[in-house]
Amino acid sequence: MSSTLAPSQSIADLLTQTAERHGERVAMRHPSAEGWREVTYAELAETVERLALGLIGLGVQVGERVAILAKTRAEWTYADLAVTAAGAVVVPIYPTNSVEECEWVLRDSEATTIICEDEQQLAKVRALRAPSLLRVVTIEPVAGELDVQELIARGRDGDAAELRGRAAAITVEDPYTFIYTSGTTGPPKGCVLSHGNFRAVLDTVREHDVLSRSDDVTYLYLPLAHALALIMQLASIQAGGVLAYSAGDTSALLAELAEVAPTFLPSVPRIFEKVYAAVTRELGPMTLRDATNIGGAVEELRRSGSAVPAELLSVYEQLDERLFSRVRAAFGGRLRVAVTGAAPIAPEILSFLWACGVPVMEGYGMTETASAISIGTIEAHRFGTVGRPLPGVDVRIAADGEILVRGANVFGGYHNDADTSFGSVEDGWLHTGDLGALDADGFLSITGRKKDIIITAGGKNIAPANLENDLKRSPWISHAVMLGDRRPYPVVIVTLDEEAFGPWAQERGLPRDAVALARHPEVKRLIGGELEAANRKYAQVEQAKRFVILDHELSQEAGELTPTLKVKRDVVARRYAAEIGALYAS
Repeated sequence: MSSTLAPSQSIADLLTQTAERHGERVAMRHPSAEGWREVTYAELAETVERLALGLIGLGVQVGERVAILAKTRAEWTYADLAVTAAGAVVVPIYPTNSVEECEWVLRDSEATTIICEDEQQLAKVRALRAPSLLRVVTIEPVAGELDVQELIARGRDGDAAELRGRAAAITVEDPYTFIYTSGTTGPPKGCVLSHGNFRAVLDTVREHDVLSRSDDVTYLYLPLAHALALIMQLASIQAGGVLAYSAGDTSALLAELAEVAPTFLPSVPRIFEKVYAAVTRELGPMTLRDATNIGGAVEELRRSGSAVPAELLSVYEQLDERLFSRVRAAFGGRLRVAVTGAAPIAPEILSFLWACGVPVMEGYGMTETASAISIGTIEAHRFGTVGRPLPGVDVRIAADGEILVRGANVFGGYHNDADTSFGSVEDGWLHTGDLGALDADGFLSITGRKKDIIITAGGKNIAPANLENDLKRSPWISHAVMLGDRRPYPVVIVTLDEEAFGPWAQERGLPRDAVALARHPEVKRLIGGELEAANRKYAQVEQAKRFVILDHELSQEAGELTPTLKVKRDVVARRYAAEIGALYAS
């Protein structure tokens, strides 16, 4: 890890510097019993300082690991910044994790303290065994437990000189956080990420005007235990923007977007896929293609400063009134730009949203790179790619197609793990495990994961993500998982979009029960038609020959999805081995 950054440029300095410049500016908006509450940067800095002093008074030492087990909320940010200011190391844990998963992270990280959200999360902590764990703090008041507000109150009498000394002593080589990869295979591994790793990304996005700006309202619903949400939080604080926190109900995301009206939206593909499916459900393929072409042409002309021909403008305005404006309104009506990452998204969806005036830029990164490797921008994007590498990040493609990355953002290794297969760093180059290509203009494309490649019995290598993405563009399909390694041909496991199927089933007098729908011949014919249409883009050997419809959604609780909604392919393959076997047996 390079130490070209000065020691004072740690993550602990971010809030202090912004509060000095913009103390009266609103830093965050979060839901409360009285409605949306606003917190200024001066108030945020004071709260974080007192919480940090409270942690020091509790006995938290420099370098100790402090876990946070909570959903994304203002107190998560308070805790993150306070732990960092006290010279300790943040260990995020997904609130959806099981007792066993929480125990693994706490034992592996040797965390001495945990800040957990409420009685539900506290029950997990009480049920596990972690010898290093000495202290428990809750966010919501729980009888008999120390809570965050009490700790903040204790911090009023803390030693401010001790806190300043700890913050000043942090160097760029010091660990800022251990982020445990949610993992699509095997137990999570703790990525040790330094202050310098994150500052390298933050300095780059500030210098090149990427991500949040000072006048942005960023809607944050992604789990802060994930590196993508974490860098978005830090970028907003660095810029002096506003963080607007979700209330935590994912079913209310679209309603909250309309209420918050963000200008910047970091997200995973699912929210864009759902909006696309909902608004295009009644559009025929020709109408959709024409709308995308017309809206895209107008957007390009406007952004280049060129006049829009009157005839084109007239057609556009008609489409805008009945279609494009609805899409913009779904995101609150003020969206400057959105960023999508953590999983692939179909370029057709991005092109359509661009045509509607909702620019969604795809980015690529890993926990091991402090979340960022490349990103598309409004000025320089190419749908179907994940943009160009960030300045200061070197990318090259190995002989076998694997993407290799080098830069100050690359982590130093895994905690307690000498595994050198995935994520190994050799001669400064991180082996990402992803397959990709760089075009002549420097745009990076992701073509698949090395471990996800299907090798059929005939020896054909197939990247499943392409067909899966095409199927997920269907308004009827929520998830599609292509399998078939060492088999004669690929098959697909499909889950139904219940929101779409409700009205469809009602119109036809069909049962709306998910179990009955999954088995109904009309539904099977409908999904079969979607698969047939998707297959046409591929050579015969790459086509999925058969499919099975599950009578339920894939879920995090069942271990089938990561917290960022990526499919755990090996879990799905094991859990539905009987259904997959039946496809080949029949």
